[in-house]
Amino acid sequence: MNKTLLLILCDFLLLNLLALTRWEKAEPARAKQPPVPQLAANAATKDQDLVEAMKLSLADERATRQQLTQKLSSTESSLAQREQNVTQLEADQRKLAATLSATQRTAADLTQKVAAATQDATITKEELARIQRQLEDKRAEAERQRQALAALTQAQAEARQKIEGLSVQVKVAEQEKQLLRESAEALKTQVEAERSDRIKAQAATTQLAQGVGQLAEKSGELTKEIRDNRPINANVLFSDFLANRVTVKFTAVREGVFGPATREKETATVLVTDGAEIYALLHLDDTPFPLSENSLDWEKITAEFTKPPAYRSRVPALQFLSLDPRVLVLPVDPAQATALGVKVYPLALEPFKFPEAVLVSGGGQGYGEVGFKLDASQPSYVRVDNRLFKRLFGDFAPSRGDLVLSKTGELLGIMVNSDFCALVTNFLPQKTLRTGAEVKAQHSAVLLNDLAARVRLLPLKLQ
Repeated sequence: MNKTLLLILCDFLLLNLLALTRWEKAEPARAKQPPVPQLAANAATKDQDLVEAMKLSLADERATRQQLTQKLSSTESSLAQREQNVTQLEADQRKLAATLSATQRTAADLTQKVAAATQDATITKEELARIQRQLEDKRAEAERQRQALAALTQAQAEARQKIEGLSVQVKVAEQEKQLLRESAEALKTQVEAERSDRIKAQAATTQLAQGVGQLAEKSGELTKEIRDNRPINANVLFSDFLANRVTVKFTAVREGVFGPATREKETATVLVTDGAEIYALLHLDDTPFPLSENSLDWEKITAEFTKPPAYRSRVPALQFLSLDPRVLVLPVDPAQATALGVKVYPLALEPFKFPEAVLVSGGGQGYGEVGFKLDASQPSYVRVDNRLFKRLFGDFAPSRGDLVLSKTGELLGIMVNSDFCALVTNFLPQKTLRTGAEVKAQHSAVLLNDLAARVRLLPLKLQ
């Protein structure tokens, strides 16, 4: 039973009891009188009062019941409204829970995005720092190259001044030689005239003997001049080259990613001389140090001359010539030259005496006669006439490192690319790299990078 209804019933019963109860005051005891008989009218009045009281009580009960019914309806309406409010609150709570879940997911996503953005910012800062360090390294490297270029330019200017000074000295010496020759001829003519006047009376046999001696001397000079002015056949020059070539073996070692990295190179060349010193002439591509790669410091470099069956001798150093950074020579002492027992080619004193030369490729893999022309813009080089390749003997095309011999059997120069030959007129070194087991302190990478920078400064046609 509903608690509210129970309370209403209890109130109703309590009110009935109060309405039906007669409350009378206690009166003092009186003397008993004999009973007087009651009249019928008084009895009838009491019954009517009771009925009226019952009616009034019933009316009150009805009014109370109506009030309770109204209160019950109001309470039920309030209860229904409250249940509806509770349902609405539960729906709102579910919506709020869903909204809270979505908000939490959004917050988690934002947290992840913030973490990712923070990580990206950290990575970007590290990348920026790394790029700045690389930029500083590049600037330092550019400064070193600029200083090296300035030093190279200064050295080149000094070398040119020395060469110009030597050229002037040679011209002065030639002029002095010509003057001495003319003076000697004049004196000789004068002496001969005086002698002729004095010995006119001598016997005819004496005059004949003197004439024969002069004729023999002039004949020897004429024979030498004819030999010097007569070109040597290309076959003879190539055969002479094959008989006198020398094998050079290089070995270079440096630290690599997976341990020591070793590079070996073996090539054939000839010995040349400027009249004072003897060298073996090579192109940089004939060594383990090509300029086409970024150089790293080498830790060990060895070079040696070999000759069958078992001759070996050490090369003390590699000298890179000032006339072209790609041309280098290996010093040869007299004992080594004697032990090798090969011909030493002199430098060509008159390189332009003949318009053609003999080109020997690949250390003796092919040869042929090629024409060459002077280049007014590059006096230290000559251009090989590529149109005459059809006259070459052997299956090859001219390339860098090929040796060029004059038609008189002298060394003219060495090819620096497929079109130009560097004229070798001296052995003035620009850089020197000593060989041995400990060469890292010489910073070979800097040296080779400087050589590469010099090559890049040359005109494009010479590179």
